[in-house]
Amino acid sequence: MRTAIHVWHLELLTRPAPPAGQPGYTLAHVDTPTPEFARFLYAAVGVPWTWYMRLGWTHEQWETRFAQSNVELWVGYHAGQPIGYFELESEPNQSVEICYFGLMPQMIGRGFGRSFLEDAIDKAFTLGGQRVWLHTCSLDHPNALGNYVSRGFEVFREEDIVDDIPDDSPDPWYRPHIKKGRP
Repeated sequence: MRTAIHVWHLELLTRPAPPAGQPGYTLAHVDTPTPEFARFLYAAVGVPWTWYMRLGWTHEQWETRFAQSNVELWVGYHAGQPIGYFELESEPNQSVEICYFGLMPQMIGRGFGRSFLEDAIDKAFTLGGQRVWLHTCSLDHPNALGNYVSRGFEVFREEDIVDDIPDDSPDPWYRPHIKKGRP
């Protein structure tokens, strides 16, 4: 389905003070994530916000992405389960992109968003970036843009695009081995 999407590109040029306090979760760097785990995070976090661009990736594409030395995956955990994840990519121009950032649907509204984003920013600057940037769009959570701006990001470009969104919404509960009509 052809869909109009508004995109905001934001940047942060000054490293803020390190995150303070106890965020209520632990943060873990995932060394060489498996394609299965990376795709699980992408789908579980992104399905409600129509993240679709990587759903068609092959096992090899996922493997190649996270074999790159300039790409990192971080996961927050609370009570033994993931609260969300972020993906960072260092660029040659001393920029670091927060490629993906989000919370699991059941973790939204529980007070994790602010500190989790602060951790993502801190890790991005720790990679040596002089500039941290990201983009968000009109399909993302309604509070996403406000959270980024309140953490110090500034919009440096806006654009309107039209993209083909798959008509069949991806479902993390999809079970092709189960015949219709069976639980």
